Amino acid sequence: MKRSGSADKPKGPGAPPRVLRVALPVPLPQSFDYLAGTADGALPGCRVRVPFGSGERIGIVTGPGGPADGPAVLKPVHEVLDREPVFDSELWRTLSWAAAYYHFPLGEVLNAALPAPLRAGEPWPTLEEPGLAITAAGRDAFAAKPLRAGPGRDVLAALEAGPMPTSALRQQLGRGGSAAMRRLLQRGWIGATSLPPSRPARPVLAGPPLHPEQQAVITAIEGCAEGYSGHLLEGITGSGKTEVYLRLIDAALERGRQALVLVPEIALTPQTLRRFRERLAAPVLPLHSGLGERERARAWAQARSGQPCVVLGTRSAIFTPLPRAGLIVVDEEHDGSYKQGDGFRYHARDLALVRGKALDVPVLLGSATPSLETLALAAEGRLRHHRLIERRGLAKPPLLRLLDLRNQRLVGGLAPTAVQALRDTLARGEQALVFRNRRGFAPALGCAQCGHVWECPRCDRPYTLHRQPPGLICHHCGGRARMPSSCPSCSSTALGGRGLGTERIEAELAEVFPKQRILRIDRDSMRAAGRLDATLAEIETGGPAILVGTQLLAKGHDWPALSLVVIADADSGLLSPDFRAPEHLAQLLTQVAGRAGRGDRPGTVLVQTRQPQHPFWSRWLGGGYRAVADAELRERREGGLPPFQHQALLAAEARDPRALDVFFAAVMALPGEREGVGLIGPLPAPMPRRAGHHRRQLLLECTTRAPLHRLLSGWMPRLYALPQARRVRWSLDVDPLDLY
Repeated sequence: MKRSGSADKPKGPGAPPRVLRVALPVPLPQSFDYLAGTADGALPGCRVRVPFGSGERIGIVTGPGGPADGPAVLKPVHEVLDREPVFDSELWRTLSWAAAYYHFPLGEVLNAALPAPLRAGEPWPTLEEPGLAITAAGRDAFAAKPLRAGPGRDVLAALEAGPMPTSALRQQLGRGGSAAMRRLLQRGWIGATSLPPSRPARPVLAGPPLHPEQQAVITAIEGCAEGYSGHLLEGITGSGKTEVYLRLIDAALERGRQALVLVPEIALTPQTLRRFRERLAAPVLPLHSGLGERERARAWAQARSGQPCVVLGTRSAIFTPLPRAGLIVVDEEHDGSYKQGDGFRYHARDLALVRGKALDVPVLLGSATPSLETLALAAEGRLRHHRLIERRGLAKPPLLRLLDLRNQRLVGGLAPTAVQALRDTLARGEQALVFRNRRGFAPALGCAQCGHVWECPRCDRPYTLHRQPPGLICHHCGGRARMPSSCPSCSSTALGGRGLGTERIEAELAEVFPKQRILRIDRDSMRAAGRLDATLAEIETGGPAILVGTQLLAKGHDWPALSLVVIADADSGLLSPDFRAPEHLAQLLTQVAGRAGRGDRPGTVLVQTRQPQHPFWSRWLGGGYRAVADAELRERREGGLPPFQHQALLAAEARDPRALDVFFAAVMALPGEREGVGLIGPLPAPMPRRAGHHRRQLLLECTTRAPLHRLLSGWMPRLYALPQARRVRWSLDVDPLDLY
């Protein structure tokens, strides 16, 4: 088998070659040549099964290969899996561009864009939906005797009118429906069936009246409906950004087009999905990691068929085929979860703009707290900037108040003023949110006598103390340790948690408010399937409650009964060495504060700090997020930092730090034109050790992209070929968001 050079790029559809070049999902910057054999009909973009090493791989044909040197040199393709390319021409070009821009192997990029069943070589998913139908035995049982009221009876009653898609039935029945369906299947009273894709009837729910700001934004964007245009919708929390999305999506559907809507968190999907399905007369297809692989593949194929639909998903939904695209929306565009943190480190927001240009459709980026990168694009005129500065209806922006924690005796991490505010809120029958972006009972376990702190031996960072289940957990590597009975340094048994986590706040507030409903929402408490959806639904029912949570509650949720937000500790963002920390802190605080007062009740936000004189507070309290963002943009321009500087981070880790020394010495010796490109390092990473691996990094910077990418294009093939690279785990992150 002969390998091709890494510079080879897919050439698009053409005459079937006798030698095929195939991109494989392997960490090598090249494609591979195979004899076509019986695969003469394989066009570029088709999947093929080929031999590789001692096994087989599923690859994508990228075009004709080089001249065959003889049957002993090249191996033949084993099987062609597709009659037509899996990617249309636009998505093919976009993925090829992304592989070049992020300097990542084309085979792995193409593989990441496919649903898991297609990656595994399975046939194309059918567009039919799995459904359920009542059987003759079930109909007889339902008619013979009255069944006890409950989910089982509800399932049979719903299916009496005819078969239903399983997903629609589950949504209609809510909690308990899935278990009832399983029981009835075991009894033989209902059976599985397949149903054609359903097109919802015209929804009966009409949208609320638009206020003038919303109408102006919609009119401006609809004026650009034909052809690409980029838009930033900066709207304060509660200003009705989602209603703008819905009106623009509905207009695209009326033209027979498709829409792609990206949201940052799975937690936001159920609420948004329900709202979209109530309002839009087209299938709304969810695409996120919480779904089964075949359900995701079927939605992918349904979108690829070109029927008018709305694809609603998280980061990876950006790879959905959109042959009849009409609009792309990125909600909460500032959110860091749009950046893939390992492997193919793409940014879904940036790819949305690339796809919008390729598809020639408008792209709308929405946020109450736009990223500095997006604000810079708008200032340059590359995005049209629209603003919503008023909350919809009777809602008013919440009152912001700073609480000085110095010399205060805290209860559950809260100042007496905050505790009294909770009492008053509950007495009015309203809801309150206590925000702490730290799960667990306490960030560390320490000895009260000698000060010893328990650290993870693989990360050199404190363990987080958990009470349910009890023990110590490293939030960096997942390592665990049992709760000690005494201090190894002084044998004292006076051990206790240092600091506050959501688990501790929940426990201490339960002592202060023993008869009140307290709901903790973080990754630990919401692990069980369906738990998060059920808890969010419980909050929506209203009634007095205290919500204790992390950033799972920080954005996108709309709870009219929530009138008070208490931010338990806002100081951690003020102490971070990360230059992005003020931006991220202002975004997080603004988003959390925006949960208060979204109905007809006034909202209050109490921010606890031990640094009330810090200049950050005067900016944020006096001018909101934009005051902080404007100051940060000025400082970054003066300091030569993104978005006025372009970066790439070459990071490596190894158990033996000497392997890192050798690797980076070889990297620094690589030839390449470095004029205009600054190199910082190699230096230990800010977290020098994680999961038992030592970590080091090299930061590349340039005021323009071209010199940086020229250097990387010359380096990458050589880097893959370095013998020293095989002794470390290394990665390249273009436009990194996290340098730590």
